[in-house]
Amino acid sequence: MKRLTLPLAKEQIFALKAGDSVLLSGTVFTARDCAHRRIFELLDADMPLPFELKGAFLYYAGPCPAPIGKATGSCGPTTSARMEPFAPRLLDLGLGGMIGKGEMGEAVRAALVRNGAVYFAAIGGAGAFYGNAVKHSECVAFEDLLSEAVYRFEIENFPLVVAMDAHGGSIYDR
Repeated sequence: MKRLTLPLAKEQIFALKAGDSVLLSGTVFTARDCAHRRIFELLDADMPLPFELKGAFLYYAGPCPAPIGKATGSCGPTTSARMEPFAPRLLDLGLGGMIGKGEMGEAVRAALVRNGAVYFAAIGGAGAFYGNAVKHSECVAFEDLLSEAVYRFEIENFPLVVAMDAHGGSIYDR
């Protein structure tokens, strides 16, 4: 099990291989379908994004409201394929990688290789567990989208698997 802290240096990303188990700590941003559409509206209008894209990691998730004493409620991964139309452009603009659930296609694989990025898979059905690994949460954009808003999470020991690596490897090929 590899312990990594975001942001990741390119050398760290290139050292990862599909199938590696990782405990990830650091800052990630949540973004689901609606948030991606809004992000693209900003990009298309040449407007600034609500967070620095270069080197950032997006967690495809929509957090539940936080119970008292917690940073967030349950926050499991959503199906990554729904963000597939958005991922290549974001990777080409400097996104460091994504966290989600399930397979992504050849356009994403090519963008990961082209940009030296990584796609991590999280465990579906483990939302409460992942919520407990979030130590701080702050809404940074699109608050009107509620759970689909963009949140900045500080995560600690977030268990993940390298689903697609920067060399073109994928656990879904096996």
